Amino acid sequence: MLDTLLTEVEKELGSLNHPEPLYIQLAQALSNAIRSGQIGLGEKLPPHRELAKRLKVNVSTVTRAMAILQDDKLIETRPGRGTRVSAYRSEEAQFQSAPLNETGIIDLSVNRPATDAYNHVLAALLPELPLDPRFSSMKDYHPSEGPTWAREAAAAWLCQQGLTASASQVIMCDGAQHGLALALRAIVEPGETVLADDITYQGIAALCHTLDVNLVGVRTDERGMVPQALQDACNEHAPRAVFIVSSIQNPTAVTLDQERGNELLTVIEAAGVLLIEDDVYRPLLDTPTPPLASSLPEQTLYITSLSKCVAPGLRIGFMLAPADLVTDLSSSLRVDCWSTAPLSALVATRLMESGKVRDLIVVQREELRARQAILRKTMGDLDVHSGPTAPHAWLKLPDSWQNHHFSNACLNKGVAVLPGSAFSLDPHNAPNAVRINLSAASTREQLTHGLTVIAELSRNGPTSQPRLSYDSNTQ
Repeated sequence: MLDTLLTEVEKELGSLNHPEPLYIQLAQALSNAIRSGQIGLGEKLPPHRELAKRLKVNVSTVTRAMAILQDDKLIETRPGRGTRVSAYRSEEAQFQSAPLNETGIIDLSVNRPATDAYNHVLAALLPELPLDPRFSSMKDYHPSEGPTWAREAAAAWLCQQGLTASASQVIMCDGAQHGLALALRAIVEPGETVLADDITYQGIAALCHTLDVNLVGVRTDERGMVPQALQDACNEHAPRAVFIVSSIQNPTAVTLDQERGNELLTVIEAAGVLLIEDDVYRPLLDTPTPPLASSLPEQTLYITSLSKCVAPGLRIGFMLAPADLVTDLSSSLRVDCWSTAPLSALVATRLMESGKVRDLIVVQREELRARQAILRKTMGDLDVHSGPTAPHAWLKLPDSWQNHHFSNACLNKGVAVLPGSAFSLDPHNAPNAVRINLSAASTREQLTHGLTVIAELSRNGPTSQPRLSYDSNTQ
């Protein structure tokens, strides 16, 4: 494909009828090819000197053209890795880890707990910690995988989630994102491939980008990843791992049913690849199906945390790993941060042992149920997808809108949402949708106002709506 494209570019360069300098012509031709998908994401471009020779132009011409593409964030150059096509993201689609907290903005772009119940429980718990016999060890170093007592409590909690877990296979981490980073560093080499839903959680894309891992999207439907598409992708890309958010998928809110999950497991087992199951939302489900890891434990790294069901500020996650990977994962954690903070581990352990985690989850579910009722009341006639206790919803937009224009229009009205392009592994084919975080609003009244604004914009279209300025390069 690239050779054919370069032949076409060579024929066009230097046209006597073209008013632009050669380097601008070259930049424009390559930019069009990247945006149209003729040059795929992650594809490596020839070295400048080789490209100049091929196109019969000066090296300086190529260098100046590449500088334009780099400024436009279409390519990236790294020492030892060469120049590759990057996964372009507009500024509003960047990986966001904290709410905006700006005056006059209802931020529905970040998933966070819908109540302050954790703060109240924590306030009561803190004075009791010095009386705990494990408190004396708070000043000490601990094993990289976490204190034994914390891993035992985590294993018991994971068993309640439908898994067979022993403390020896549990690794404590600073939340699920940290767990994903540990997993990728331990099992995937730079240049290898990981498969994921073509619309997926932003954090995995950011991690793969920084680790020089190729992340390839697999086609999905209303039930999740399509088994035949996964089979085809395994045959084509020979991946090292498959990443799946199995419960209340972020951003689409799809939960894999047992039949679809089993079909995917059949493909994964036959291909001999590892499964990374991100299951942070499972505790919020009323009637969850068994985790994928329960059927394929020897090939699955199961990652979860207390961030979505209790509080992200606790920064405690758990990995349940095959026995033969525990040492590598522990080593990766030791190099990363030596070990997780024992104080956070003690707080989480006390919450799990006392049953407070279960109580907090019940509170979160009931609040989310009430917020889902607000969603149905304000947006029931729109193409919106969610679940009875899901913390976010996926709104498919009418053809009159483009997702990034819509998110800008919402922000102009004081409501922040994330456009579908933030979650797409193919920026040239981004879903015309936005993610709405129901749990992010401080109150139900604030949520009602925010959803009303979103619904009115979706129904009325963009013609009469003022917009913020946006990056003209956004696709």
